Amino acid sequence: MSSPQRDIVLRFLAEPLDVNFGGKVHGGAVMKWIDLAAYACATGWSGRYCVTAYAGGIRFVSPIHVGSLVEVDAKVIYTGKSSMHIALEVSACDPKSLNKRLTTHCIVVMVAVDEHGQAVRIPEWIPETEKDKQQNETARKLMEMRKTIGDEMQIFVEEKED
Repeated sequence: MSSPQRDIVLRFLAEPLDVNFGGKVHGGAVMKWIDLAAYACATGWSGRYCVTAYAGGIRFVSPIHVGSLVEVDAKVIYTGKSSMHIALEVSACDPKSLNKRLTTHCIVVMVAVDEHGQAVRIPEWIPETEKDKQQNETARKLMEMRKTIGDEMQIFVEEKED
């Protein structure tokens, strides 16, 4: 088996079908691209089919115009037993100038599963560079924050009566 692929970049042109009522690419299209890149990155790392477990901290920094060259950069920044935290950055530019600008960034957690949908063990990623170590530590902090937020959000979860 070849070594796991830690990162991936998807590139494409923003199409007229991606436009919102304001004339820019709508957030749902950007979120779909993020999910696709996270999936490609996670499967490249794990060698398994993966599902999205969490997408959060999505920041829409600047709009994407129809016809822009879009680049979605995805990178593993933390691995658990079956989960991978993927850091994603979306950039866009006029294809004639290639002056990229950040438009969106977030973290997505993907889980590797078997043919029955059960979580399966994945290769461990060990940070080596200083930047890798910082991103790994940030992923760990975000996990703790998500636990706290999840506990607080329980008030909004309706209990189903049997």
